[in-house]
Amino acid sequence: MEYRGSVRPFVHFNAKHDAELLHKAMKGIGTDEDAILMVLSARSNDQRQQIKAAYKKAYGKDLVSALKSELGGLFENLIVALMTPPVLYDATLLHKAVKGGGTDDQVLIEILASRTGDQIKDIIKVYKKEFGGKLEKDISSDTGGSYGRLLVILLQGSREEGVEEDKIENDAKDLYAAGEGKFGTDEEKFITILGNRSSEHLLKVFDAYKKISGSDIEESIKGETTGNLEDLLLAVVKCARNVPGFFAESLYQSMRRAGTDDDTLMRIMVSRSEVDMLDIRANFKKMYGQSLYTTIQEDTAGDYQKALLYLCGGKD
Repeated sequence: MEYRGSVRPFVHFNAKHDAELLHKAMKGIGTDEDAILMVLSARSNDQRQQIKAAYKKAYGKDLVSALKSELGGLFENLIVALMTPPVLYDATLLHKAVKGGGTDDQVLIEILASRTGDQIKDIIKVYKKEFGGKLEKDISSDTGGSYGRLLVILLQGSREEGVEEDKIENDAKDLYAAGEGKFGTDEEKFITILGNRSSEHLLKVFDAYKKISGSDIEESIKGETTGNLEDLLLAVVKCARNVPGFFAESLYQSMRRAGTDDDTLMRIMVSRSEVDMLDIRANFKKMYGQSLYTTIQEDTAGDYQKALLYLCGGKD
């Protein structure tokens, strides 16, 4: 498989040398933010972990704590996110989303709809190790109804594989009968089919659905459901169709409003930088007729902006 991330491992990597550069950047009065930026955004996450280890060995302190004491604001948040291993980053985001007052449903929906089954299983392990609790239990106690049940189905990380030709027509009919075809929506059918079938299978079901009902499944979901359940079902459908397209849309929405939703912008730029950022950029350009790079430029400022642009990787 071709590598589709924008951030690649740095070729002439030397962890000890990078640790020295960072140490110099933070020594004395004032901080050299540019140096920190240049080093950390141009290394892969795995390399950043090696820098962290080299820094501790050379200076006897934790690199992340040192960075936090020197930086502030959005730039600090972004650098700390970059220093976090990807699975731990996801687990931490989910923990924040359910702990404390209120639930950050947007985070739950984005992560659980878009990650692979294996990634979700890893997240659950790291969550337990790091926060001592069960992710499923924490999410169940924070959410309810069909929305909560679909989150739990997605948490199983056990989507079926491949396409089952003999089920396509039936699934489409079941979805139609459960939604548009009757008064009141049978949400169980929606969550069982959308939560368990493979993406390849779902695409064929969506085509069959359109033939039966004359409209896209997205339109039916919007017409039949509301709130968090609607958002989650739509996210699952969009991720079945095109994961980078799903993220391109989320990025666009995070910036094209009064005020930027920096949490979402940062979360996606960090978590997709080594996964599919090149595809997200291509989808963004195709969907909105402008490049992700210039959109970020127009919406952000300072070192935070510079770091995001490094993660974006190019202008398209």
